[in-house]
Amino acid sequence: MLHFSFFTIILFYLSNLNANSHVVNNGFSVELIHRDSLKSPFYQPKETKFKRVFNAVRRSINRVNYFNKKLFPTTNTHVSTLIPDHGGYLMSYSVGTPPFKVYGLMDTGSNLVWLQCKPCDICYNQTSPIFNPSKSSSYKNIHCSTKICKSVEHTSCSYNEDACKYTYGYGDGSKSQGDLSVETLTLESTSGSSVSFPKILIGCGHNNSLSLNGQTSGVIGFGSGPISLIKQLESSIDGKFSYCLIPFYVDNPIVSNFSSKLNFGDAAIVSGDNVVSTPIVKLTGINKGYYFVTLEAFSVGDKRINFAGGFKSEGTHTSSTQNILIDSGATVTALPNEFHTTLESVVAEVVKLERVDDPSHFFSLCYNTTTKQTNFPVITSHFRSADVKLDSNGTFVPIDEGIVCFAFIPAPNGYASFGNLVQQNLLVGYDLKKNIISFKPTDCTKH
Repeated sequence: MLHFSFFTIILFYLSNLNANSHVVNNGFSVELIHRDSLKSPFYQPKETKFKRVFNAVRRSINRVNYFNKKLFPTTNTHVSTLIPDHGGYLMSYSVGTPPFKVYGLMDTGSNLVWLQCKPCDICYNQTSPIFNPSKSSSYKNIHCSTKICKSVEHTSCSYNEDACKYTYGYGDGSKSQGDLSVETLTLESTSGSSVSFPKILIGCGHNNSLSLNGQTSGVIGFGSGPISLIKQLESSIDGKFSYCLIPFYVDNPIVSNFSSKLNFGDAAIVSGDNVVSTPIVKLTGINKGYYFVTLEAFSVGDKRINFAGGFKSEGTHTSSTQNILIDSGATVTALPNEFHTTLESVVAEVVKLERVDDPSHFFSLCYNTTTKQTNFPVITSHFRSADVKLDSNGTFVPIDEGIVCFAFIPAPNGYASFGNLVQQNLLVGYDLKKNIISFKPTDCTKH
């Protein structure tokens, strides 16, 4: 689901050293770099904080529109779960032997790992070097006759070639086409140790379009589908990954010196006091491969607003239709129109500040914060078996000088997504063996 908002863009530093089994057995962590961070290759020094918020929200709205079409299709058209032009977290890794450093967009809502490859028949503007598979001794194309070629969606074979071809189409007309292959991926942990994973299934794209140009080589799918990076590493990381996102759009120079973290294996276990967990809802068809959970209500202070809506599920909670997508690729949280209106009206009753218009025209509930101390109410998400208090830096965001807005947006057709702003200062863990997502209040600058 890349619409590249969070998750915001992940930066995985992948090194060129050999695998270290000790790192895998005990888990490891990598650095997450927000696309608007000083460390990001997308950083625009002339942009103001408010311009960055504006761009992130715009990308989130585009993402909501995409998923509305994806989850409530009016035609039989099949497109991938990837949404270009979104922001989020940048992932730097090495591919091949010898290792070749590339950058990818991390996305919990898509599955295939792909990157631009030479020869480029048609490629978008990538300012960093493009991977040449002919110079890697570990690169191998998947043959048409193999089970993996036949089992992966959107693959084909031409009559005069034995290479398995893939095609991914995107919501805005962007696409990636190329050879399905296996290759070695290498990651460098924050401790300086490195680990290599051989025979990772990737897409080597020779015909690509992606609206987010720059150093980005492609996309890294973190979904729950069988070909995602997480599922391919499942035995090595015990089906576990977690992240801890620092507050980004805040006036705190100390925060800018820290990075968010992405953890794997034992390092990803969420434990200790105040941990709550909720089941991942199993869905079928076009909704499979996403991380849906059951939302029961939101609370604004001590006022509870029950949530009803979402998607039909199967498995453990067959009667539940109250599902929300945990979406690290989106900045803001989107809620069904009627529920959003009710929640917003309760917030308006509680917050005693002068209301003003949003100059960006994204949000309908904004306040003048230039003259009064701002004490915004605590908003709690009530998931099934898990009550999660949200950081106010993620529920109310500065959109202009002296103007702060309630950072939830309406979405049509019952679609709901839990964006990365409200996941700030939470350690969020995914356990695909136990089929749960866990939350723990955490100062992510210290995690």
